[in-house]
Amino acid sequence: MPDFTTALPLLALTAIAGYLLGAVPFGLVMAKIFGLGDLRQIGSGNIGATNVLRTGNKLAAFLTLVLDAGKGGIAVLLARYLIGEDAAQVAGGAAFLGHCYPVYLGFKGGKGVATFLGTLLALSFPLGLIACGTWLATAAITRISSLSALVAAVTSPLAAILIGRADAALLCALLALLILLRHKANITRILAGEEPKIGKKKT
Repeated sequence: MPDFTTALPLLALTAIAGYLLGAVPFGLVMAKIFGLGDLRQIGSGNIGATNVLRTGNKLAAFLTLVLDAGKGGIAVLLARYLIGEDAAQVAGGAAFLGHCYPVYLGFKGGKGVATFLGTLLALSFPLGLIACGTWLATAAITRISSLSALVAAVTSPLAAILIGRADAALLCALLALLILLRHKANITRILAGEEPKIGKKKT
């Protein structure tokens, strides 16, 4: 973990700001703008880019992906610029938490994959690239999006240590744990061989 040198009240304020930014449901916003209906009543009911894609609108899905990743990245970069590295990690973790458990939606949010990747890219660009590369490689082999996310998340703490960012390993481990929790149903389907593959609609 990083050296915590910032005053606790300021870190608490950073966490609140990061959480509120992360809680913005861009999937719902894009669905509203593009007239796609209530995303929570479509497909899996998830508010992330994967479910937006199930509407058939690739632009809306792409924008959701960018914005969900961006809110994690922006939280990290702003906190780092205004305060320091300890605040950057707090802000990134809080933004991720906000996406998964948004106060605006009764704490029922997304699974956090895009926000996780955006957070890591801003926290350490090489680490973020490794996570993205792991996702892509796993997806190319298995064609299972959820499994790709799980592999990228679970391997991120080790990747952080290997590239000399051991200070970020604890945050990576915490985010990975939350991603595992948010993917409980997916894990059950993966083990049963029932998880839909990329390009195939969920039935």
